[in-house]
Amino acid sequence: MDKTVIAALKKAGFDTTFQQRFPVIPIQFDDNGVLAVPGEEVCVMSGKKPAYVKMKSISQLFTGDKKPPSIIGGPTEEYVSFFALIERTAIDFCDIMKHGETDSEFERLYRQLRRRPDGRDNNPMFCYLQAAARLYMSLRDTSQAEFEAVAQRLSLSARHFSLGSGSTNYYRIIREHLS
Repeated sequence: MDKTVIAALKKAGFDTTFQQRFPVIPIQFDDNGVLAVPGEEVCVMSGKKPAYVKMKSISQLFTGDKKPPSIIGGPTEEYVSFFALIERTAIDFCDIMKHGETDSEFERLYRQLRRRPDGRDNNPMFCYLQAAARLYMSLRDTSQAEFEAVAQRLSLSARHFSLGSGSTNYYRIIREHLS
């Protein structure tokens, strides 16, 4: 958790509890129409209201050593917001870019997120997935084991929903679920 981020978002009038309005990471473009990649400072939206906050890296946000419950069957209520924030960002990215990633690419990106949370990837969606995880972890204490369990479950979900090579079934299912 990062009390500085919480204070900045509260000052901007954001609900940081995930109870009223859910904060999101908007997909942004620069003045020339080039996709902007989130860095240390990240735009967070609540409704139509933006706030720019400096967020730590994922590894800097690991807190404690809490062991997650089994989420093999899907997220427990405690982790629904974490899953939703990452998956909402993924869907928004695909919608803005006007193409759904394949199930295998989602699986790969989530595996990469788990293995190299502060790493880089050629797919720009990766930076947005990192930003979503950083936002959640700035608002909630999250151990490394909890983070890895969530990223692993997301990867397994993408593989589970795959209908084969070129399938975008995972994208379609989570899009329907989050709409």
